[in-house]
Amino acid sequence: MNKLSKYRCVYKIINTRYGSISAGGYHTIGLKEDGTVLAVGNNDNGQCNVEQWKDIVSISAGNCHTIGLKNDGKVVACGNNYYGQCNVMKWENIIAISAGKDHTVGLKEDGTVVAIGNNVFGQCDVGKWRDIVAISAGGNHTVGLKKDGTVVAAGYNKNMQCNVREWRGISAISAGEYHTLGLMRNKTIVAVGNNDNWQCNIARRENIVAISAAEDHSVGLREDGTVVATGSNEYGQCDVNWWKDVTEIAAGLNFTIGLTKDGKFFTCGNNYYDQCDIEDWHLRKE
Repeated sequence: MNKLSKYRCVYKIINTRYGSISAGGYHTIGLKEDGTVLAVGNNDNGQCNVEQWKDIVSISAGNCHTIGLKNDGKVVACGNNYYGQCNVMKWENIIAISAGKDHTVGLKEDGTVVAIGNNVFGQCDVGKWRDIVAISAGGNHTVGLKKDGTVVAAGYNKNMQCNVREWRGISAISAGEYHTLGLMRNKTIVAVGNNDNWQCNIARRENIVAISAAEDHSVGLREDGTVVATGSNEYGQCDVNWWKDVTEIAAGLNFTIGLTKDGKFFTCGNNYYDQCDIEDWHLRKE
């Protein structure tokens, strides 16, 4: 599930993030500095078939599909397409992407948003959004960060994960399965939605510079390169207290990935599909 870690104007240039990671349902995606993509984990739906991709500047792993943003503003996709969530070939002028459970969202350079895929709960009803600078697709909901630091949301709201209208001063967003995280400009976190496993208790943390929400756990990156996590720890997905020098985080379904400043990895949690076997990856130049 995709997140953008800094509040910024994104209207004129694509946010290039070479040496990046994204964690999906049971697969992990890595973006190399040369614009090619690596993938490992469950491939039952072809969600790891990224070998031919090139000129990629951003990636996002959904539940059973994967999307990549190309340097020319177009989007590629692979994996489960039951709801049409991979039908993104006609999109243009895209500057940010996010793959949810079975829908896909794209941010255009004019601040508008496009979405395709499952819309049973209205999670793709984003056509009227304006002045958006970041997007995040969750389980059955979508969240957008506006230029003024406020947040909009659409989709399933039984757990109140779309109750973000009162948020102010937000710099980043991350939509999980049934909860939503917002990173404030003062480096603290706000959270709404399902808290059955205390996944929203991360709101108590400070000095946070990046966030990632999964199904029932949440992860935060501190400015000193350490990591915090809260929520279900059934598979050890929150065992991150010893990590250090981390520059990027990604929370998947019951697992967590951390990318360090020297291009190495920390992993913890469910590894049934080998989604954590990325120790040999080299995303960044030596």
